[in-house]
Amino acid sequence: MISRLNGAADVMTKIPERSSPVMQQNMRRKIMKTVKKFLSFALAILAAVPFSVSAQSFIVKGNVAIRGGAVKFASVTFINSSDTATQFSALTDSSGNYQLNLTITSVKPNNAVPTDFALEQNYPNPFSSSTAIPYQINKQSDVKVTIYDILGRKIRSFNVGLQSAGAHGVVWDGRSEFGEIVAPGVYFYRLQAQGKSEVKKMVFGMGQSTTSITLPGMISSQTYESGAKGADAILAGGTFNVLITNMNNTSPIIIPMQFNNVGVSSDTTLNYTVSAAPHAIVYLDSAEQTIRGFGAANIVGWRPDMTTAEVQTAYDSTGNLGFSIMRLRIPPDSTQFSIDIASAKLAQSYGAKIIATPWTPPTWMKTNNAIAGGYLIPSAYAAYASHLQAFADTMTTHGVSLYAISVQNEPDANVTYESCFWNATQFLNFMKNNAASVGTPIFMPESESFTHQLSDSTLNDPSAAANVAFVGGHIYGATPASYPLAASKGKEIWMTEHLTTSTDSGNVWPAALPVGKEINDCMSANMSAYIWWYIVRFYGPIDENGNITKRGYIMSQYARFVRPGFHRVYSTLNVSSGTNAYVTAYKEGANIVIVVVNMGSSSVNMNFSLMNGTADHFASFVTSATKNCLEGNDFTVSNGNFSATLEPSSVTTFVSW
Repeated sequence: MISRLNGAADVMTKIPERSSPVMQQNMRRKIMKTVKKFLSFALAILAAVPFSVSAQSFIVKGNVAIRGGAVKFASVTFINSSDTATQFSALTDSSGNYQLNLTITSVKPNNAVPTDFALEQNYPNPFSSSTAIPYQINKQSDVKVTIYDILGRKIRSFNVGLQSAGAHGVVWDGRSEFGEIVAPGVYFYRLQAQGKSEVKKMVFGMGQSTTSITLPGMISSQTYESGAKGADAILAGGTFNVLITNMNNTSPIIIPMQFNNVGVSSDTTLNYTVSAAPHAIVYLDSAEQTIRGFGAANIVGWRPDMTTAEVQTAYDSTGNLGFSIMRLRIPPDSTQFSIDIASAKLAQSYGAKIIATPWTPPTWMKTNNAIAGGYLIPSAYAAYASHLQAFADTMTTHGVSLYAISVQNEPDANVTYESCFWNATQFLNFMKNNAASVGTPIFMPESESFTHQLSDSTLNDPSAAANVAFVGGHIYGATPASYPLAASKGKEIWMTEHLTTSTDSGNVWPAALPVGKEINDCMSANMSAYIWWYIVRFYGPIDENGNITKRGYIMSQYARFVRPGFHRVYSTLNVSSGTNAYVTAYKEGANIVIVVVNMGSSSVNMNFSLMNGTADHFASFVTSATKNCLEGNDFTVSNGNFSATLEPSSVTTFVSW
């Protein structure tokens, strides 16, 4: 039969190009006559093999969840593994439950396993991607399966080789020997084994993409073993790839996942656990604290004063750090009050706020008459207020207006350098009876580890609290935390000194990264300012050569874009296990800034949702191992949402425009 068909194809290809039209027409008639005889013969063979076509409908239901909760309104799609054009979809409800009906069409021989050998109908048929061709042999034999087109031309050969008795199969992906996808239409496949052959017909579908079929028990890309869990299971039911993805209102947003080779042969329940995608939600109408700025200390007397170039690098927001706060030291010797006027005045010209802190009163005012330790003598309170006032007046005379002045640096620190102890009662008495005479807003208590006990008494006394401009503190050995009492009294909270390390260069990566996480934590704790220790130091934001360090660039991810007067807005972040990312968001008028710190060593694909407000676009700026506050991709906001990939170990700032 095949030889006849091959002969017809040969005749078709040998029609002389210059023969007469009548001769060509006669030859084509002979060819078509041969083809019709072949088809009649092939169909007669097919009719002699009993088979049944059946359609079954199975109910599949289940639940989709993340660790700790249901996934609402997600898409659950069952995709036929062997014919991806066949799909069934459902949405999860508010409890994460879904239900759908799977309709599975199968072709299965009705006869028992033959005593000789048998070529079974391919499945699926018709097909648009891959199809399985099952066959059985009852003794060891060399096996060959060949695919022919309607004209009898060989399309693809599977020289399987020697196989043992049993059920076997090959998979055809609709491609020729040369890897080309064949044209849609009718094809024939022929099994040769045990000195015999058998032929069956199949139909290749129209215009569908081709993917490799995956069946239980498949032993290679061309063959599979069938059995109780193989071909029979497939024919009785179906194998699906289950795809779970997000819709517009899916909550929480998940990382899309696909579960492959899911067998369905009866009504069943299939539950799936997926991972929540990192998802930041920014509530633009929920203003938290006012941001006053970011900065560092310029301690003249212990270090040289900053140069003009260093001040510009620190306080110019155009391509530089963009700091907005400079912290000064108030010397105990009043003859040194003017030593840092030049740098303070220049910083102020860039818009910086100038604050000042004393490490110790003059020694004659102290109980131990020494630079380190001791207490302020109660009878010297008024003199000490005059000392602070004199410093402020000196600065004013030279064109520097102090934003605020402190009472004492780290009153709870036991150190060998300039220092002085204060307790809660002493703070209360000074703030109630002497603070007003200083003539400059006062902040306190600047505790080493932000010990609230040192300021509680003052805040609870209306007369004393009236003289507190804001509560300042350090976080050495402490975790940034909110201060409810201060908030209830309408007092801002400032973090006025810290450093994450003094041993590593500010350029060591990723050792520089924790300052980004620390700023995130301070902002999340409702602090209005973050002030690093030395501005110019090898471990600080600017090194001794005047260059911005990696630590400085991380600080600039906040300082350049979250300007004084912004408000932090409430935000939440859902992350999957192992994701080490942190988000804060800020707003001023129509301007929105989102800062994300990725402390992990892997990139993170994060979704952002803007609630109760929106923006059209966001620019991005990144500091990472290879980037220094470098402008990156722009992102378009659609329906209040956008997505971005965060680089490993990085800080990314998104700025609306």
